[in-house]
Order: sequence, then structure tokens, then C-alpha cells
Amino acid sequence: MSTQVLVEQCKANNRKAQLALYNQYCDGMYIVASRYLKDQAAAEDAMQVAFIKAFKKLEQFKGDVTFGAWLKRIVINTCLDVIKAKKAQFQSLEEETLHIVDDNDDWEVPDETTIDAVKAAIESLKESYRVVVKLYLLEGYDHQEIADILGITESASRTNLHRGKQKLKQQLKHLRHGT
Repeated sequence: MSTQVLVEQCKANNRKAQLALYNQYCDGMYIVASRYLKDQAAAEDAMQVAFIKAFKKLEQFKGDVTFGAWLKRIVINTCLDVIKAKKAQFQSLEEETLHIVDDNDDWEVPDETTIDAVKAAIESLKESYRVVVKLYLLEGYDHQEIADILGITESASRTNLHRGKQKLKQQLKHLRHGT
């Protein structure tokens, strides 16, 4: 059954359609949630909450994006709410101390670097850098969207991304040279 048909049936409160839609997307959405929340149980909880929110607000889904993209945004926002609830403080930056960061700076990873090493390096970043790096590099959000999601300025998003990338480069460089 197509996703569009399932969504329409879900709008009519068809429980079987809701279960089918959940089963279709739960694994992928868990992976998204686990990128943001290190704790497996917290990621599962956030994913469940996101599905509940999605089913309650299904009337707002207009089909201008795929259902998966719409749901993914709900999952990400739910994860960010969990992080905020843990009183995560994002680095506040004053506008006058910020500098323009070129988004197209040299960004290469040594060929011998494994995916696990890159993931571990991202996870080791301080939270304000880690969240922006994930939203930008992994999820494909632009700085305006990141600023809206996190409640920070676009300049702060650019700066956190730049600093996060610099930290990643340093960590991956050390791995390459064995130090």
C-alpha cells in the first residue's frame, strides 16, 4: 500500500493504517533520533513521542514534501526538545564578535578514515557544535533553518558549524597521524 493511501487512512483514524505507517518509518526515524540522543532509550522515547505528535497533527500534512521528510522534521524537533529539557545551553555569541565563515571551506577527510571514526568524532564535540554539525552536514539544513530550529542567529549557526568542523578536522588529523 502506498504511503499516500496510508496517510489518508490515518487521517480517518484507521489504527491498522497507523501501525502500517509506523512500521514503514520506525527504523529510519530511530536512526535519526539516535543521531541526536546518545541514550538508546531516550532515542526510542523521542521517536515514539514524534509519531504521536505526527498522528495528532496529520491534518497539517499537506503533501508538499514527502511524508518521510515531514516526519523526520518532527523527530528532529522532538529530539531537540529533549536536549533543551536537559537544560542544554547553546553557546551565546555576541553579534559584534562573530566573523563571516565561508561554508565552502576546504573540507576533506583522509581516505583511511572510517565512518565510525567520523561518527565518534562528531559525538565528541561539545553539544552546541555537535547539534549544528549534525543538522547541517547530516540532515542538510541551511543556516536559516538551523537558526529557526535552535533559536539562535544565523551567524551563531555559521560560527558553531565552523568551529565544529575545525574540531573535527583536528581530531581526524590526529587519527591519521596516530597521535
